[in-house]
Amino acid sequence: MHANERERSAQDDELDVLNILVVLTHHWKSLLLWPLVVGGLAVAATFLFAPSYKASTVIIPPQQQSGMLASLMQMGGLASLAAGASGLKNPADQYVAILQSRTIADKLVDRFDLLKIYDRELRQEARRDLDSNTKVNAGRDGLIAVEVFDKSPERAAQIANAYIEEFRTLLDELAVTEAQKRRVFFETQLSQTNAKLLAAQQSLQAAGVNAATLNLMPQSAIEEVARLRAQVMAQELRISSMRGYLAEGSPDLRQAGSELSALRQKLRDAESKGPRSNGSESDYITKYREFKYQETLFELFARQFEMAKADEAREGTLIQVVDPAVAPEKKWYPMRGLTGAVVALFTLLGLAAYLLARDAWRKAAASADSAEKIAEIRRSVGRSAGR
Repeated sequence: MHANERERSAQDDELDVLNILVVLTHHWKSLLLWPLVVGGLAVAATFLFAPSYKASTVIIPPQQQSGMLASLMQMGGLASLAAGASGLKNPADQYVAILQSRTIADKLVDRFDLLKIYDRELRQEARRDLDSNTKVNAGRDGLIAVEVFDKSPERAAQIANAYIEEFRTLLDELAVTEAQKRRVFFETQLSQTNAKLLAAQQSLQAAGVNAATLNLMPQSAIEEVARLRAQVMAQELRISSMRGYLAEGSPDLRQAGSELSALRQKLRDAESKGPRSNGSESDYITKYREFKYQETLFELFARQFEMAKADEAREGTLIQVVDPAVAPEKKWYPMRGLTGAVVALFTLLGLAAYLLARDAWRKAAASADSAEKIAEIRRSVGRSAGR
């Protein structure tokens, strides 16, 4: 019994396929003619649209220095503070955002008189048109591609290349690389510490003891306290920075906290063993300790500032152009052949579906049961339309 059912099912499927082929072959002229006609009309319609050309340029953005990590190990706390200030996991995303910035867009609007070209009265409208005609993509290979679409092939290439020129100019004005940020950070800290160092030295000299004389005295305990105070401050700055881009329970943050606790304990031990101040303003121990503290900080900041400047000189804002934009020889849009083929294909599929549905409707109308149902459908539709 099951074998008979499977045989009847296979026969029904075969009949359905044959019925479809019969309907399609019966209307083969329409299935051939109408797609060609509609596809030809679609191709003709593309001539109503102004052609658009695409010019593209590919660049290698400024690279972060991996060699700087060795110098960071020499001054973990302060250097990590500046190095972690960038906060971006993928620098290419930052460069893409800069390329799409309003600053660059405004310069291009003025440079190419895009208000007139786009027939706009407001600058923001011209910026919006420029943005819609531009694509900036960062690939996994680290390259950034800038694509510009325009009615003029020469202008498309000029705007694409101008993006890179304005990008390079803007980067020269900003501190976006890791070395630049470290350089700016240490330059600020160096300036502030230098002022404090001068004040501490003047205070020390006012006490009647100059720094040269004190350096000849056995002041190792005082210098150790000053050095530890500087390290504690550096570690505190580092932890404050790390909290900006790490979770509170992260292993790195916990380790930094443990290191800070150890440094504070060493500082307490050194202070308990060292000479004590009597609290007077003329107390040379207090003044000398402050002087050595500021001197140590100044030396640390100066060393890191020089390292950052060296890294910045190697890193710079070098933008390497892999493929400069050239005027395209072929238009990008409209693609007439593809448009005609796609429209013709959808016309063929739509017409075939219509013919099959019409044939099925007619066969259903020929059946008594189906005819009664169709009549009921028509009456329902008529009543709904009458209301």
